[in-house]
Amino acid sequence: METIELNDVQKKSRRGRNIALGVVLALLVVIFYVVTIIKISKMG
Repeated sequence: METIELNDVQKKSRRGRNIALGVVLALLVVIFYVVTIIKISKMG
């Protein structure tokens, strides 16, 4: 299998995208957690 060598600009772009995706996923987890806690606290 042949691998494609990325240049520095492509590596930096990919790293930025990965960090942004990680932040978005972390925010979604926090939002779901907070919504769940609020729903549970309203039940009792």
